[in-house]
Amino acid sequence: MTTHTLPPPGVMLDAFLRRDAGFDGLFVTAVSTTGIFCRPTCSAHRPLPEHLFFYFFYATPGEALIAGYRPCLRCRPVEPAGAAPAWRRPLLAAVEAEPARRWSDEDLRGEGMSPERVRRWFKRNQGMTFQAYHRARRLGSALGRVKEGNSVGRAALDAGYDSLSGFQEAFRQYFGSSPTNLDGAVVVKVTRVVTPLGPMLAGATNGALALLEFADRRQLASQVRRISRRLGAVWVPGPSRVVEQAATQLGEYFGGTRREFTLPLLPLGSDFERAMWDVLCKIPFGETRSYADVARRVGRPSAFRAVGWANGMNALAIVVPCHRVVGADGRLVGYGGGLWRKERLLAGERSM
Repeated sequence: MTTHTLPPPGVMLDAFLRRDAGFDGLFVTAVSTTGIFCRPTCSAHRPLPEHLFFYFFYATPGEALIAGYRPCLRCRPVEPAGAAPAWRRPLLAAVEAEPARRWSDEDLRGEGMSPERVRRWFKRNQGMTFQAYHRARRLGSALGRVKEGNSVGRAALDAGYDSLSGFQEAFRQYFGSSPTNLDGAVVVKVTRVVTPLGPMLAGATNGALALLEFADRRQLASQVRRISRRLGAVWVPGPSRVVEQAATQLGEYFGGTRREFTLPLLPLGSDFERAMWDVLCKIPFGETRSYADVARRVGRPSAFRAVGWANGMNALAIVVPCHRVVGADGRLVGYGGGLWRKERLLAGERSM
């Protein structure tokens, strides 16, 4: 991605003081007294407003490196935002290999991991502790067995529960319903995908991608609820073939080797919204269209405000390129993931 325009220094300083995650990826802060540079969210030190003279802001880690600063060892600003620690992949692989296994703190210590560190990382990045993640994974595995035709009792035992009543209670607490009531539900497997612009949440059914959003988007929860209502879906953590394909293609896109996505998609919306999203997918790579242009192409030239609304309802960021829609004068407006991301996406496409 090419260098982008930085916000005013006062705005960046305020974001750094507040450790505002919304600015992660927009700039890095270099501290002349220590010789290091950090993410806006770094907790390695406590910046003070009166020390503004010692802070310098750069658009990219590369610029800070060229200026002679070294990356902070705590926030690791040269890695993609939200990059996982080395222990995460083997731990999740072990969970997938034995979904029914009950993990204790002693088990984690036996694998050379600190239970406290694992708990903090999962809470901060997944919104739940590792034990809650694993419990959800076990429940999701059991739900899959119920939907395949196995009895609830057999599914409970296969998922590692000692009794049917214990399984049903855990199921009710997590999903808000009993397993038999969810027998007809659509399962959306959800996981986290790291990108250079921050982590994204990806969710897919067995056959199609239903959700791809930046994890810090304010409307993410409402998007999940909307998809749940339309599909009658339940969400469970875990890998899926479609999400793996999405992660690979996103990596190629950010790496400059992919211009089009070839993923099975499940865009959930009204007839107008789906027609509008189809028009978005036809905007050429590296180009933009105004809201009025999109309204004309969808056959409703006076509905540019409705186009703006439908643009915001797109739950498949990047692959359905709502970032390519701009104001009539070319200004960047209206992007749920943040205008700085919209700028970076468009700049990256143009540079290719």
